[in-house]
Parts: sequence; C-alpha cells; structure tokens
Amino acid sequence: MALAENMLQIIEEEAAEQSFTQVSTVWMEVGRLSCVEKEALQFCFSAVTDGTIAQQAKLEIIDIEGWGRCMQCHCEMVLNTLYDACPSCGNYAIKVIAGDEMRIKELEVE
Repeated sequence: MALAENMLQIIEEEAAEQSFTQVSTVWMEVGRLSCVEKEALQFCFSAVTDGTIAQQAKLEIIDIEGWGRCMQCHCEMVLNTLYDACPSCGNYAIKVIAGDEMRIKELEVE
C-alpha cells in the first residue's frame, strides 16, 4: 500500500508542476528482484487513486529483468532471484546491477 501511496504522491507533485488534471495511464518499471508483488501493487494502486486525478488511470507494469555480476570471476548473468549462484564459478557473492529498481517511466495525461 505504501508503494502505491508514494506513486500517487509523485503523480500529484508532477500534476502541480506540469499543470495536468487527469492521468489515464501510468507505465511503471518494476524489477524482478525488487520484491514487489505486481498483482498487489495493481490492487493497491486502484484503491489509493480512488477520488484523485489518477482515479481512472490504468497501471501498466513493465517487467525489468534481473542482472548480476559475480564478485569473484566478474561474469555477468541474468538473475531470477537475489540468491542465485554464479553459473561460471558457483560463487554466491553476486552484485545486483539491474532489476531491483522500481520507477514511474511515463504518464499519459490530459
């Protein structure tokens, strides 16, 4: 719920800054490693936007693949979970380099 409330706050701040009155679509990038449950985010977004400028907005979630770099052999790999082992050397010291982010990418407004 807090994530959806923060999204609405960002949208309302942008509306005040850019003078739009209605949001019809929100494109949200969500990394696979961000620990965000997409269905729950959809539900919470609908709940918190009721009666706001984003009331009728459709939330489009763009899935961002997880990527990591092995701290031992420097191999870069796709990560499906935060605790995957390096496919090259088996080491578990993997630094996440992409896929743990969450950001509003674009708004369709009126």
